[in-house]
Amino acid sequence: MKKILVVDDDAAHGRMLKLLMADWGFDVYLADDGTTGVEMVKEQPFDMILMDMKMVKMSGMEALQLIKMYNPSLPVVIMTAYSSVQTAIKALKIGAYDYLTKPLDFDKLKLTIDRLFERISLKTENRDLKTRLKEKSLAHDIIGKSPAILSLLDTIHMVAPTDANVLVMGESGTGKELVSSAIHFNSSRKDQPYVRINCAAITETLLESELFGHEKGSFTGADKKRKGRFLLADKGSILLDEIGEMSIGMQVKLLRVIQEKEITPVGSDQNIKTDVRIIAATNKDLKKLSEKGGFRQDLYYRLNVVSVEIPPLRERKEDIPTLALHFLELFSQKNKRDIKGFSPDAMDAMIRYEWEGNVRELMNCVERGVVLARSDYISIEDLAFIKAQIADKMDVETGFGNIRLSQIEEKAILSTLESAGGNKSEASRRLGITRKTLLKKLKQYGKS
Repeated sequence: MKKILVVDDDAAHGRMLKLLMADWGFDVYLADDGTTGVEMVKEQPFDMILMDMKMVKMSGMEALQLIKMYNPSLPVVIMTAYSSVQTAIKALKIGAYDYLTKPLDFDKLKLTIDRLFERISLKTENRDLKTRLKEKSLAHDIIGKSPAILSLLDTIHMVAPTDANVLVMGESGTGKELVSSAIHFNSSRKDQPYVRINCAAITETLLESELFGHEKGSFTGADKKRKGRFLLADKGSILLDEIGEMSIGMQVKLLRVIQEKEITPVGSDQNIKTDVRIIAATNKDLKKLSEKGGFRQDLYYRLNVVSVEIPPLRERKEDIPTLALHFLELFSQKNKRDIKGFSPDAMDAMIRYEWEGNVRELMNCVERGVVLARSDYISIEDLAFIKAQIADKMDVETGFGNIRLSQIEEKAILSTLESAGGNKSEASRRLGITRKTLLKKLKQYGKS
């Protein structure tokens, strides 16, 4: 149970808040002045503080400064009169999490507390995931908590120490390059070169030279001898990205390199031995492509000693909140904006969206939201480019037609509760209502 300290020298107001928040499921403690509040923080741990700004014995501003000196990470939400908003803004600058104007809007208070604990929870999950990565000696952060991602991490952990060629498969934007890097930097070759080349970005005539090098004068423009990527990657690893775009002619030459473990530069008759681990990445189904003659079957089997398949984002939607918060912090810092989180409707829209561009598209979405956000929280209005698609999807899913508004509300509430796995707190957060209101509605529907 979360422990909340209410610091307010108005005893009646403090008791009322304690009863209210206890009904929400929190363990609430009271301090009748700033000095007592500071001492209680030193004596026992709290998950958050709700504190009035205007107190006689010690002001909220003074108490805030002392609390932040003692525990900088403890979140403090301040209460202030509307006429003292400038004081509240000053409090934000010295470390307050948020402020609420009095008289308090209890629904807004509940929403603020829920968002605060949601953000803390996601930060904790990110930290735990990073700890897990360090324990597994994974050199790159692959963010996610879904069974699919945890299984992917386990596969990387097993594959990386070997010297086998690896085929990394996944749709565009799923993070194939990140996975490939993790494989190299957790292998015995981690201190040797890691060379990357996009096979789709270079014409066939230049790709051979890029991979194997060339002699001076071997073709127009070859004014000096040049080492290829395979020689540069000697004793290390090479990532052949978009391998499915490589021509059949180049596939034959690559197959020979794999079989003979040697390369022949363009314009040379000298064979040079190389020791390179190949990691190939593709968004195509190479097996089907080989069956149709678009990719050499023998090369496919040489590359696919071990395969690593990255699931698309739509198949691991439980990772979306964690990823979204990670990108929010990243782009808030980059764009010098203090964005605290996402509104329930914005998060719900992101969870419902299909993300054809996967993590890359989500990352771009969050950065756009950070730049366009009109308040401290990214709302659905700030994500207008997906709002219409979500609305269309909802219309198709619900098929409301000519039915009563109360029936629409009931259907929306029960559908959201089901999608939240029966978790009433999560469902109320997504719906933008208090848990108490949700329980009341469910009782009306005979679902309590």
